[in-house]
Amino acid sequence: MTETASPPTSARRSRPVALIIAASALPMFMATLDNLVMTNALPVLHREMGASVEELQWFMNAYALAFAGAILIASALGDRFGRRTVFALGILLFGAGSLFAALSTDPGQLIIARAVQGLGGAAIMPLSLALLTGAVPATRRALAIGIWGGVSGLGVAVGPLVGGAIMEGWNWQAIFWINVPIAILAVPFALLVLNNDFGARVRIDVPGALLAAGGVLALVHAIVRGNDDGWDSLDVIVEIALGTVLLIVFLIWQARAQHPLVPLRLFRDRSFSMTNVVGFAFSFGTFGAVFILIQYLQVVQGATPLEAAVQTTPWTIAPMFVAPLAGIITPRVGTRALIVTGLALQGLALAWLAIIIAQDTPYAAMIVPFVLAGIGMGLVFAPSTTALLATLGLIDHAKASGVNATIRELGVALGTAVMTAVFVGASGQLAPDLYVDAARPAILTGVAVLALGTLLALLMPPGRATDAAGARRARDRRLTARGRRVPHRLSAEVPTSA
Repeated sequence: MTETASPPTSARRSRPVALIIAASALPMFMATLDNLVMTNALPVLHREMGASVEELQWFMNAYALAFAGAILIASALGDRFGRRTVFALGILLFGAGSLFAALSTDPGQLIIARAVQGLGGAAIMPLSLALLTGAVPATRRALAIGIWGGVSGLGVAVGPLVGGAIMEGWNWQAIFWINVPIAILAVPFALLVLNNDFGARVRIDVPGALLAAGGVLALVHAIVRGNDDGWDSLDVIVEIALGTVLLIVFLIWQARAQHPLVPLRLFRDRSFSMTNVVGFAFSFGTFGAVFILIQYLQVVQGATPLEAAVQTTPWTIAPMFVAPLAGIITPRVGTRALIVTGLALQGLALAWLAIIIAQDTPYAAMIVPFVLAGIGMGLVFAPSTTALLATLGLIDHAKASGVNATIRELGVALGTAVMTAVFVGASGQLAPDLYVDAARPAILTGVAVLALGTLLALLMPPGRATDAAGARRARDRRLTARGRRVPHRLSAEVPTSA
């Protein structure tokens, strides 16, 4: 099947930029909110559900793995059947998963519900960005992406506060109930405001999706069970080997498939490829450490969920303000400078926290590293999105966003699994006197990954506005010289819509 032609610009509905940002970002806010809401609830779930440390990480990883496994096919479905259509279905699925989670009575049910939420989130996150960038004029795109990143930061910021307040005043189930009305409102809002953009309407690469999902699941599951079964056990070794083989076969399949889920040509773009590498390192180091530190405040320091949420506010609220500012100054300063600075601040902050945490660490000693970590997160969010799409045409935005979100969620899942494995391997337990000595090496593992990510970020292009424009023109000339059509000029500037 071939790409459909674009309709004239007049066929597309024009909406105020503010409405477009709101309609695309509201569901993303809902999904982002749920990440740290869930993290803040883990000690409560340990007490009330009797969940083990391994089950606690599966509450996180079930979401991350379902998200990572489904996001590529969700992006492809959006290209074929309409991005707004699949976006709305993702919102509904996320709401249904939230409902199921709220009604769960044992860890197994909650893990399944989190997986359903992850499937919905797989359609929300990349298509949200693709719908936004496709509808906003190029002159205002950097600002829109910055605001979009700020909304994501707002979800990070208020997630622990909302979760802590709800759990202290009500119960843990309510952290999922709040998603239901948001989903009900977000669907008609998106259908009313957003255009139903299409990408390349081609056959869905189902074998590719199965290979990718199977490989990711096998690797993460092997890491999760490594401490219990033993890293030299036959089952763990076989599962790691199987996951590796499946991912290698996936890459071979993508190189040969007529309509791949992941067009490998995208990785020839240095900005795109390095942004994905850095995004993996950032997610691995940051969110794995969050998993450890949020529980430290409650298990060791004795904070309630609400108190822990308030205490982490200097960290979690900073991206809400920093990300939009980073989006505004990115065209002048460049993406590389901001991302390198953000990663360095994040790594410095986590190393600081790893050194000072103890059973009697005063909260005042944690404020400065919390602030540095928040600024670091904000400096990475929006510039990474800009760098990812800087030299790509709009027709590639959904797939590019899908690839990036998959890699980042894989980083979240592996970071949580690896740091939990380090924690458990160091004889860590959810008890005040057995937590800190095991948490410290786990956090420092994340610091090491962030340090590597900072060095790799230096290999990114500068990422200033003039550089991106020049790269796109050079890409046009190369494609024209090879006798190929230029997708981001012929059909991507005005994506097809219904």
